[in-house]
Amino acid sequence: MTICTETARFDTGRAMTEDEMRIHAPSVFAVTAHQSRSERFQPIPTIEILRALNDEGFVPVAAKQSPTRTKGKAAFTKHLIRLRRVDAGKRYAVGDNICEILLKNANDGTSAYELMAGIYRIRCLNSLVTQIGTQEAIKVRHAGNVTWKVIEGTFSVLNEAEKILAAPQDWSDIHLTREEQIHFATAAHLLRFGNASGVTRTPISPEQLLIPRRQTDVADDLWTTFNKVQENVVRGGLRGVSRDETGRSRRVRTRAINGIDQDIRLNKALWTLSQHIAELKA
Repeated sequence: MTICTETARFDTGRAMTEDEMRIHAPSVFAVTAHQSRSERFQPIPTIEILRALNDEGFVPVAAKQSPTRTKGKAAFTKHLIRLRRVDAGKRYAVGDNICEILLKNANDGTSAYELMAGIYRIRCLNSLVTQIGTQEAIKVRHAGNVTWKVIEGTFSVLNEAEKILAAPQDWSDIHLTREEQIHFATAAHLLRFGNASGVTRTPISPEQLLIPRRQTDVADDLWTTFNKVQENVVRGGLRGVSRDETGRSRRVRTRAINGIDQDIRLNKALWTLSQHIAELKA
């Protein structure tokens, strides 16, 4: 089970401390590679990058780490850090969108260094947010001279990150018919539940992905439709009834997406799907 901690409250702006990161994602502090790596593998110490970004005004607000069954790998395995520019005196409200930086890395060979921009929608002021978009920006292999690539790529992402904040306004002006919403949900349904052959075996219907979880999400525009579908896909909790080989019914409930790679993959795919729809509707 992956662990994620949310400590940066929107009403206080408190960042995550290094002591807290050591508890929830100890592999952040690896400065060498796992013993399974060859000499060509160049470790990228996440903590050094985080300290450099802190000088630029970005602080860690959440961290999680992938589990491992291999003894000794927990200190090197894949982790994901969320960073936010905490502005002194800035006031937020429920429903606001905020741009964050997502940093993924591992020093055991399970992940390249990857830096992405993400939009989060504030659900409540005591820190609950929902990721509503991820844009891949740079990926650096653990080979060769990685230092300059990491530094150059990091600041490239920081310069471009907040441009995706235009999507909430732009997509709010694009209205979808009920048929178009169902097409969107059907594509998302396949992304979430389909196998490699494009076959889905779940009692959950695409229409269930369009059910709003709050009154503010009752609308037919692309932005709201995207939010409803994304939350239902990622957070789980959808209920259905399936039948086994003998015809006996069984109640099922979808699980939340906790895996780092699956979470990022689904968010990127849904964001790209929405971009295509916005282009078509334009």
